[in-house]
Amino acid sequence: MASRLPLYQQQLMTAARLTQRSRSLHVGASRSLSSLAMQGRGAAVRPVSKLMRSALQSSNVNNSSLFSLGGYQVRTYADSIVKVPQMAESITEGTLKQFSKQIGDYVERDEEIATIETDKIDVSVNAPEAGTIKEFLVSEEDTVTVGQEIIKLEAGGEPAPKKEEEPKKEEAGEAPKQPAEPKKEEPKPEQKTEAPKAEEKPKAPSAPKPEPPAQKQKQEPAASQQPQPGSREERRVKMNRMRLRIAERLKQSQNTAASLTTFNEVDMSSLMEFRKLYKDDVLKRTGVKLGFMSAFSRACVLAMKELPAVNASIEGPNGGDTIVYRDYVDISVAVATEKGLVTPVVRNAETMDLVGIEQAIANLGKKARDNKLTIEDMAGGTFTISNGGVFGSLMGTPIINLPQTAVLGLHAIKEKPVAINGKVEIRPMMYLALTYDHRLLDGREAVTFLVKVKEYIEDPRRMLLGI
Repeated sequence: MASRLPLYQQQLMTAARLTQRSRSLHVGASRSLSSLAMQGRGAAVRPVSKLMRSALQSSNVNNSSLFSLGGYQVRTYADSIVKVPQMAESITEGTLKQFSKQIGDYVERDEEIATIETDKIDVSVNAPEAGTIKEFLVSEEDTVTVGQEIIKLEAGGEPAPKKEEEPKKEEAGEAPKQPAEPKKEEPKPEQKTEAPKAEEKPKAPSAPKPEPPAQKQKQEPAASQQPQPGSREERRVKMNRMRLRIAERLKQSQNTAASLTTFNEVDMSSLMEFRKLYKDDVLKRTGVKLGFMSAFSRACVLAMKELPAVNASIEGPNGGDTIVYRDYVDISVAVATEKGLVTPVVRNAETMDLVGIEQAIANLGKKARDNKLTIEDMAGGTFTISNGGVFGSLMGTPIINLPQTAVLGLHAIKEKPVAINGKVEIRPMMYLALTYDHRLLDGREAVTFLVKVKEYIEDPRRMLLGI
């Protein structure tokens, strides 16, 4: 019967018979099948490996497979190629910023092994299966495209036996415990301490004296490296992809939209008192820290009901020939990160109350700071709110985030003397700035919108009533 079997099966059966000490024969092989590692002992190992190499080179045997012959199991492992994952429809390439692992490291399935920087976010590359990193096919800072092969992973296997090394270290650590016994004879070492007299002798010779000049020589070049008074230096740093994209988008906004900014001043007294009364109760019941962003978001949503053009956009060829009105409000919240400004989106804000909006903003802010934002978190947005006040900005003119029509800028709260019913009072005041696209919004509509936002903030009860 054996003669009727293919040659590779005959070879495998012969190999199995030669290793009867083990009921399971494991063979680890690379894709090239150039190196084989086998479990087994005795003089039969070498001829067995030759037979297995010849058998596995047959096209009838698949890599990374498990098969059985004559009651014996044979397992082969092959290389797995890790590719750049699909990121988003609008993103086709990125910069490989860093590898999280080194060659030879064992990784679990879905463990992060590299990070790719794109125009909008950082994308992590995860291991498709458990294995050992065998080769990096690209270098850090290389531009990579979707689907490109970047890492060769030897699938299967087991992590390196780190636990076996640890006891060795412990044994080495136990060794010094033995000389602890002679420590009882501390008086003898005290006598040895008298020996330093021999150490005092070297102080007399002039041999060590040359050392200070050597130190001076080392200090001299260090001093020469320091910038001289009046010297001017400059350094050049390449812009990362996110910064390049931000620059491109902002310039596009200036060149496309007919931007104009209108200002107003809002008294924050009522809103601050409202927050003071309920923030502890809200935190205790929901775990949400009540801030001001939710109130301004809610005020904008209510104002848009009367002025829907603020939530609209211009689309179409040649700069746009169609106005798109929306019955939903997706608010982009500007968040500053180390790499640049990002604008994650609070979706369907018109359906949320103050606590819901605040919770959504807090979650997005945390994801932004932890560099965990996804493409879905960033996509879309119909209106933007930017709070420069957290950095101390008194007044500014925000830039429209195309294709949106307007952006609201919040600023620092400052106490100022204000005339209230004919009397001068000190009130916490904030400047509001609304930059809008004059192609779609007239001045009357923009000013009316900002005034309504001001009215809602100065009387928060109106927001609760929706009037």
